[in-house]
Amino acid sequence: MANNHKPKNIHTPDIHLNLNVRGLSRSATLAVNELSNDLLRDGRPIYKMGLGQSPFPVPEPVVEELRAHAHQKDYLPVMGLPALQRAVADYYMRRQGVSFSPASIMIGPGSKELMFLLQLVFYGDLVIPTPSWVSYAPQAHIIGRHIQWVSTSAEDGWRITPEQLHDLCRRDPGRPRLVILNYPANPHGGTYVLEELKELARVARRYRVLLLSDEIYGELHFNGQHVSIARFYPEGTIISGGLSKWCGAGGWRLGTFAFPALLDWLREAMAAVASETYTSVSAPIQFAAVRAFLGGPRIERYLTQARRVLRTLGRELHRRLIVFGVPVAEPRGAFYLFPDFANFRDELARRGIRTSEDLCTRLLEETGVAVLPGMAFGRPPEELTVRMAFVNFDGACALAKAEEVPKDKPLPRSFLENCCLNCLEGVERIGSWLRG
Repeated sequence: MANNHKPKNIHTPDIHLNLNVRGLSRSATLAVNELSNDLLRDGRPIYKMGLGQSPFPVPEPVVEELRAHAHQKDYLPVMGLPALQRAVADYYMRRQGVSFSPASIMIGPGSKELMFLLQLVFYGDLVIPTPSWVSYAPQAHIIGRHIQWVSTSAEDGWRITPEQLHDLCRRDPGRPRLVILNYPANPHGGTYVLEELKELARVARRYRVLLLSDEIYGELHFNGQHVSIARFYPEGTIISGGLSKWCGAGGWRLGTFAFPALLDWLREAMAAVASETYTSVSAPIQFAAVRAFLGGPRIERYLTQARRVLRTLGRELHRRLIVFGVPVAEPRGAFYLFPDFANFRDELARRGIRTSEDLCTRLLEETGVAVLPGMAFGRPPEELTVRMAFVNFDGACALAKAEEVPKDKPLPRSFLENCCLNCLEGVERIGSWLRG
């Protein structure tokens, strides 16, 4: 007799899906990039200002090193290639004057994965200043960690203040907390000044707060003057870095954590989990990364021109948005702007636009400009903020053209029109849409 009984679907969501991931969407930055690519394939003119991917190529000395080590095939130590651990430790001493033992450097498949492991092994609240990078909170939700949001303001440059951190900690001074600082910041390009870092460090030390200083954009400080808070709170700060932003190697997936000696127990716990999950990072990539962190004249030249291009473009886009009547903080590093369209709230409401998500949807449909809503970065849905990533240009061409202009002279307007036209046109389309 035929068996007409249908087997149960083993993927039935209401039976087998972990409660912590129900309703979780794909990362907003990756989703907007995929949508933009789909629209481009359909023949639509799209200005890709959604995904924050470096526009610049990987520096040639680093690419050469990857070629030379393409034959490397062995599993490497969980914590990372010893030569790379030494190079990263030397890098932080050279650039920040902060001492780390090479054994305290952990190499992972992107800083994103290392952040996830940190939240997994550290039992405590996650403190996130908003606006913040889109993946901090979803990672906490997946693991089941409690999030304490700290809402910052445009008046404070979207930075958490020492007073805010103190007010949060004094309510329950003994509670374990992991506070994330990200600067230069995604999504707004702002950074902290020296005195702010010193005061934040003083408060963190008083309450024995663990700091995760996400400095992935540190080398893209427009003036090359990034300062790590680990200088002032070395015993309680983990520095997160990697190759994705300053080295243009996002797809290589290599991130670094630098631990103070007092947090060896935390590092060892992360290593134990890493050994049972990703095992180790791709060997050829690690060998190439040694060259990146050792630096040298060719890489310094690359960084100087990259900062120069981003500084010129960021300031010009900031100027144009201000002319359009859109308030926005001037970026000091990275490649982001975080404008607020509140001045147009009434006009936008008449078009049926009441949230930042509405705004981004309509901008993409009616102007072809892809940006991300402020709500993806932890802001209230009704706040009409968006994140713009000014990366839609040929970075290799821009670096070459910048080399033709003496370093003591500013890059001219014609440089932007020749090398960064998509970014300029994208913002102009937004301005015309607002006026229309």
